[in-house]
Amino acid sequence: MVYIGDLSSMQLDALREIGNIGAGNAATALAQLIQAKIDMNVPRVKILAFDAVPELVGGADRHIIGVYLNVGGSVSSNILFMLPFEEAVVLVDLLLGQQIGTTRADTLGELELSAMREMGNIIAATYLNALAVFTGLTFIPSVPALAIDMAGSVLDAILAKFGEVADHVLLLETCFKKEEHKVVGHFFMLPEPEALDTILSALGVNE
Repeated sequence: MVYIGDLSSMQLDALREIGNIGAGNAATALAQLIQAKIDMNVPRVKILAFDAVPELVGGADRHIIGVYLNVGGSVSSNILFMLPFEEAVVLVDLLLGQQIGTTRADTLGELELSAMREMGNIIAATYLNALAVFTGLTFIPSVPALAIDMAGSVLDAILAKFGEVADHVLLLETCFKKEEHKVVGHFFMLPEPEALDTILSALGVNE
């Protein structure tokens, strides 16, 4: 059985390539949604220990927005898309076609929260669709749940259960660009060990 902490560079390259295909599809979907061009790519794929995750967003006390989904179908997995709050509101303004700085903590309403959920949904769905095309497996994401809290609190709640079966996560760093604006988010895939085996075998890189 392959454990997520033991993925080879070839296996990570395969997952990054699928991530880039998914990001391209997500960029198309988001562009149709907002009627404006937006670029996305996955510049980095790596394995992280749980305790290293908060540092990506500036520490456990950093205020973040997280979008979380369970994945069923051929395999069981979990997805978390996480952004520092300051980056998230920039992305919300880009998605809603608003002037950057319009969305703030005191102006965050249902429209802005809905935009975040939809963005997380699109990113997860397009990545899973790309994975499905390459593997022939079926991935069924749940309705996205949204959390706004300190990074440590969000991760404790989401990763506690997953930590019972593994101690590492797969990170696909996701870069959004629209004109001169750039936002970097963190897309985590948390497959259970059996699911990872199944995915890598279907990709032909379970060596």
